[in-house]
Amino acid sequence: MVTVLEAGYGPMYVPYAAGWHLQRRIHGEIVAGTREETLILLEHEAVFTAGSRTEEHERPGLGETPVVDVDRGGKVTWHGPGQLVGYPIVHIGAQREVVGHVRRLEACLIDALAEVGVHGFRVRGRTGVWVGSESSLAKIAAIGVRVERGVTLHGFALNCNNALEAYDEFIPCGIEDASVTSIRRETGRDLSPADMSAAVRRAFAATFERVTA
Repeated sequence: MVTVLEAGYGPMYVPYAAGWHLQRRIHGEIVAGTREETLILLEHEAVFTAGSRTEEHERPGLGETPVVDVDRGGKVTWHGPGQLVGYPIVHIGAQREVVGHVRRLEACLIDALAEVGVHGFRVRGRTGVWVGSESSLAKIAAIGVRVERGVTLHGFALNCNNALEAYDEFIPCGIEDASVTSIRRETGRDLSPADMSAAVRRAFAATFERVTA
């Protein structure tokens, strides 16, 4: 059974360090068998996170937003106000199942986006959820995970009504031939992370088939 924990949305943004400590605590409890699998949903204060594959030239510039090195895969991404972040802390079994876990997260986000009229899709060879066309791709959701002792950490970030200027400071996920977008840009609707949380919860439950509110 997967429970859902909503840890905080704007204006009560969750600092990245606080969200990380929450992940680690819950991860330890799940590994120990004292807690059910958990999906954490929240909205962070502005921060850049740099995954293990980040190269120096891909790091953000010298702005005011902090850059935090993290132990997930992937490269640089941004979290902040207007973006719904999800940390599914679930048993994954063998390491070879990581790709399947990522595909399920993509399916969940594609279904949630469909509820608000956004056609999201996968792109072969690239992680995350995309919109647009083959000649004009834009990323609307990023995914990066880590597996430790058979249980996942980190997760997904869905751009809802966030400003996109922060993405001008770095190369999002190391991808130079595509842009970044949000639900607001695609639809004109000012849907916040709190507004989108119900759709994501429904899609997560349908995709993972073992979720309870």
